[in-house]
Amino acid sequence: MARGDGAPTAAHGMFDRDKASQALGIELVSAARGAAVARMRVTADMVNGHGMTHGGYVFLLADTTFALACNAAGPVTVASGADITFLRPTAEGDELEARAAERASNGRSGVYDVTVTRAGDVIAEFRGRSRVISPGRPA
Repeated sequence: MARGDGAPTAAHGMFDRDKASQALGIELVSAARGAAVARMRVTADMVNGHGMTHGGYVFLLADTTFALACNAAGPVTVASGADITFLRPTAEGDELEARAAERASNGRSGVYDVTVTRAGDVIAEFRGRSRVISPGRPA
């Protein structure tokens, strides 16, 4: 697991405990208040019957990056909903990068966009809605 070039945030501690993302080889590149970057290489186990990356894995990478972005500031924050639009297929061996950015927040609710790319080409757009569930406790 890489910590990126910035100072560790609450998201780094959360990622250290995220066994699901780590088991898939997701790498935390950076996390800061309202933003995060993560990467994942597509393995043979992630390919569907059409020879393409199963959409669930693309969603999981985007969702993990969303979680990192909305937990970097410290309060425990979870998804209240999310959706994804798949634009291009990917395949075994491709390295995917996800970049999350906070778009809006009000009180305990937030909206984040995550762009997933392969070699600079956008392959999916994800929108996540967040909810702070424990304002006084770090992630």
